[in-house]
Amino acid sequence: MEARKLTKEDIDKVRDIEGFPIGEDEDIIALSDAPYYTACPNPFIEEFIREHGTPYDEAADDYHREPFAADVSEGKNDPIYMAHSYHTKVPYKAIMRYILHYTNPGDIVFDGFCGTGMTGVAAQMCGKPNSLLQLELGEHGGNWGARKAILSDLAPVATYIAYSYNKGLDVEEFAIEAQTILDEVEQEYGWMYETNHLFGENKLSGISIPKGRINYTVWSDVFICPKCGEEIVYWNASVEVGDKKVLESFLCSNCGMKLTKRSCENAMSSYYDDGLDSMQTISKQVPVLINYLYNGKRYEKVPDEDDLALIEKIDRMKIPHWYPTDRMCEGSESRRNDKYGIQHVHQFYTKRNLCVLSAFYEKSRESRFKIIAQSVNPSLASKLVRYNMGKRGNGVLSGTLYLPSLSAEGDVMKMISGKVDDFLKVFSETSKFTDCMCSTASSCNLVNIPNNSIDYIFVDPPFGNNLNYSELSFIWECWLATRTNNIEEAIVSDGQNKDIQEYQDLMKKCFSSFYRILKPNRWMTVEFHNSKNAVWNAIQEALQKAGFVVADVRTLDKQGGSFKQVTTASAVKQDLVISVYKPKESFHKEFLDKAGTAETAWIFVNQHLSNLPVVVDADKNGKIDIVTERQAFLLFDRMVAYHIMNGLSVPMDSIDFYKDLDERYLQRDTMYFLPDQVNEYDMARIKYDIEPMQFSLFVTNEKTAIAWLYRQLDNPQTYAELQPKFMQEVKSVDKYEAMPELQIILEENFLKDEKGRWYIPDVKKEGDVAKLREKKLWKEFEGYLASKVKLKLFRSEAIRVGFARLWKDKNYQAIVEMAERLPEQTIQEDPNILMYYDISLGRVYMV
Repeated sequence: MEARKLTKEDIDKVRDIEGFPIGEDEDIIALSDAPYYTACPNPFIEEFIREHGTPYDEAADDYHREPFAADVSEGKNDPIYMAHSYHTKVPYKAIMRYILHYTNPGDIVFDGFCGTGMTGVAAQMCGKPNSLLQLELGEHGGNWGARKAILSDLAPVATYIAYSYNKGLDVEEFAIEAQTILDEVEQEYGWMYETNHLFGENKLSGISIPKGRINYTVWSDVFICPKCGEEIVYWNASVEVGDKKVLESFLCSNCGMKLTKRSCENAMSSYYDDGLDSMQTISKQVPVLINYLYNGKRYEKVPDEDDLALIEKIDRMKIPHWYPTDRMCEGSESRRNDKYGIQHVHQFYTKRNLCVLSAFYEKSRESRFKIIAQSVNPSLASKLVRYNMGKRGNGVLSGTLYLPSLSAEGDVMKMISGKVDDFLKVFSETSKFTDCMCSTASSCNLVNIPNNSIDYIFVDPPFGNNLNYSELSFIWECWLATRTNNIEEAIVSDGQNKDIQEYQDLMKKCFSSFYRILKPNRWMTVEFHNSKNAVWNAIQEALQKAGFVVADVRTLDKQGGSFKQVTTASAVKQDLVISVYKPKESFHKEFLDKAGTAETAWIFVNQHLSNLPVVVDADKNGKIDIVTERQAFLLFDRMVAYHIMNGLSVPMDSIDFYKDLDERYLQRDTMYFLPDQVNEYDMARIKYDIEPMQFSLFVTNEKTAIAWLYRQLDNPQTYAELQPKFMQEVKSVDKYEAMPELQIILEENFLKDEKGRWYIPDVKKEGDVAKLREKKLWKEFEGYLASKVKLKLFRSEAIRVGFARLWKDKNYQAIVEMAERLPEQTIQEDPNILMYYDISLGRVYMV
């Protein structure tokens, strides 16, 4: 596409689109590089799709892929990954594997939570195969070739970084411009980082003292002794320089009282702030150590009189360049430092570094060089940088705006120079990139992207309350003069009054947008990181409500780079890779046409089985994996969920489903296959052995206990054989769960032979067992219904059976009333209970 100039008229067309950032039009225009990047919703995306996309036609569509389930190496040491930090990101080489699997050259890939734009880099790097990369990622046949990418994010800083990676430039011109800017700033402000070299003969009076170049200056907090009121320099009191360690407790040099940081208050000092044109009070810090370079060798010293005089001189200066003075935004993270008097963006910097940074930003206002300044700010150039006692590099504590008591003020010009070298390596790889569009907007409503126009989606969405993205990005974005509009930021945040339900609703809006723009019969990969079951369940339900069908969920072991299938909620403590697909339009039409009949169950199963992997060589060791999605219990769960999410009655219970499943489909190794799939599996079965089920399973409730027993009873065992192993597995029971005794679980779910050994019943007998079990559980549920009090201990399986029967009877009010008597934790952490409650709640309110 031809280069454009973003105009105010263009901005007016998209101003009302959700996620429009906070900033003046002039600043948004200055930051943008149309049509490839706009710091607002990109008005040129639809034109890009018309030019490069392929219209969807189901009759002519022969696309088919199984979910990607192979080892992935993270590759975090790649220069492209390392050049610019961000809150979270996925290495582009990992994403390339998915793109090469799911797409063809020329396809359009979308990422609605693009962060630093690694999905765009991955899409375009597919057009740069080389022998090393092909060896690393696998040959992928003739599928190498660049893909087009559309990247979107709510955060202007994210899309600006993404654009910087994904829009090529002339490397030689950039190198010349970068050196010019570095030389100009060095000439103006290099003196700010000079220090006396005070060793040997240089200490003699009358001799000119040579200058070293400061690497960093260590600043120490000053505390007030709570007993005598004396000031205590934290460095002097607690740091043992020789041993390179910091004491947790220390003594007041005046009164001898034993103290800790927590027992002291910070000393405060007042100063006149030019940027705010007012007196300000801020926590007191003093310089205590200078690490510098002289003749290529590092030295350390205590600041001398000239160093203190230099700092005082700089503090009296009026900075001649613009810098942001914005009040930190509302939020627990962004305002955590208010008590120290650090309430505005510029107060996160020493005066020296603030002056030099502002000079770099001024010289790069209309230049691609600005990304270099962004890459050191504030992660390397602010008071957030911790001094690490010389043991390892100084750095910030990620995911927070924590201010350390010992901070390291580095030489901004050295940092910038180093980052220029880093980005020259990046730009040499990406100099020809032209096939990516970047947009700053909410994914809740992607109005500028047509229906059924995207070939594949890869997203790494925000995960609950792990990170407050807009708060953590605020300092970055103030330097860009364009900030995140966080009204539709999908997080859990007290500061934004967003709970888990609000998070799920926002994620559902985003996934609904993704569903609308994705072509039918195509895939979306969701990489997800979270340690809370409630958030994981919220993501699952949001996906299903949007219309997607989950085909595969695996954990990613970053150290080993291996995937394992997930069937229990306990696995959310690891990284999850979720593969979902958008069903064909013909399937959806047939499904709705047959609503109210048992056929909808089998229409769904046919569609679902066709999208599941047939053979998974999980560990590349000559063994094939059991695909849990092909097992009866998960096929039933997916079928039920799809009906409920589409507002339809579930056409049959589990007993009839399991019976008909065995009659309609071919079974191998507890898995079910379509006729045209089974030959492939049988051939692999002859070649390999079956690996035991590859999923993490901890017995924490009745459901996981039953699953554990199904694994154990492949070979019949007596109660005496099972009981000690069972007790070993039950390390802790979920809160509120009334776990039945092992004997009861066995009697309700399994059969016993004449030798007293428990075994898994066959399909016909299993139906009788299941009917008896459901009858007992329903009776227990009826007792819960009759009690009318908050339930403190109960069988979750009885709740699930009860909710299923109430749903079948369309008694949504009873589901809601019972759910409101359950602990909130139970509802949020059980995906089945949550699903019935959420949908029933909507039905009750509609009435």
